[in-house]
Amino acid sequence: MIYNRCGRSGLLLPAISLGLWHNFGSVDDYANAKDILWHAFDSGITHFDLANNYGPEPGTAEQTLGRVLREGLGTHRDEMIISTKAGYTMWDGPYGDWGSRKYMIASLDQSLRRMGLDYVDIYYSHRPDPNTPIEETMSALDHVVRQGKALYVGISNYRPAEAKRAFEVLHSLGTPCLIHQPRYNMFDRWIEDGLTDLAGEWGVGLITFSPLAQGLLTNRYLGGIPHGSRMERAHFLRPEHLTDEKMDKIVKLNALAEGRGQTLAQMALQWNLRDSRVTSVLVGASSTRQLDDSMQALLAPPLGADELGRIEAILRNTD
Repeated sequence: MIYNRCGRSGLLLPAISLGLWHNFGSVDDYANAKDILWHAFDSGITHFDLANNYGPEPGTAEQTLGRVLREGLGTHRDEMIISTKAGYTMWDGPYGDWGSRKYMIASLDQSLRRMGLDYVDIYYSHRPDPNTPIEETMSALDHVVRQGKALYVGISNYRPAEAKRAFEVLHSLGTPCLIHQPRYNMFDRWIEDGLTDLAGEWGVGLITFSPLAQGLLTNRYLGGIPHGSRMERAHFLRPEHLTDEKMDKIVKLNALAEGRGQTLAQMALQWNLRDSRVTSVLVGASSTRQLDDSMQALLAPPLGADELGRIEAILRNTD
């Protein structure tokens, strides 16, 4: 495993971190989830990323991690970075969503109980709240650090203007923002429009999620939509996302990856990590084999300038 410094902090994160968005809820096989978590840790993945509503059902991914920690993995607590978030709907009523001080603090207390922890290493505001001042949300993050319930704080899904204000407020409170978690992949590059530079200026690390565009940047859909796939289930990834133009790009990118002796998924992960301001990339895993496949990305030679140029040409339809 490669460990990168997170912004200008003293914290090192693995280049590949494990996200528990899918495959760790109450509807999933517990033995498999436990195997993945242990295998990840044994492979040097020290960072496990959650949110209060990960499951399904909401909250059960945190419960699964808590159970695995109680059954032995917790003896290595000081060798792990565990993060969680609040900002999306978690419970009914006026206090279970968005970014109020009430919700942010209550949610973390619930998350700690589900995981059986005294503290998390990183606590995030999962999304900006248009109806709550950023000052209120950020002061809640500052408060939980001073309570000892979180060591660091971060934000996720904040656009550049919102992120800048969050950085300013946290800096003024004396609890600097450690990290920003945005969606980023070859097909969704919005962070290049100011956020990457802003994070560099403020010394904030970036940890990107959805690096494989929820499976599009793999060889999974080269032969069409397979039975049982995420696209067939039509949750966040729908058949209309797989346009003819996008399929043409996927085929060309896959050929380039094969020429490098790796899978398209591995090349997509390397592409995410090509910028030193990206500290880590979040991957999901439904099996230890799939996790091993992702980690193989770290063994390939870095993408050269010519290869990056060819990727850019494919993405811009100028190849």
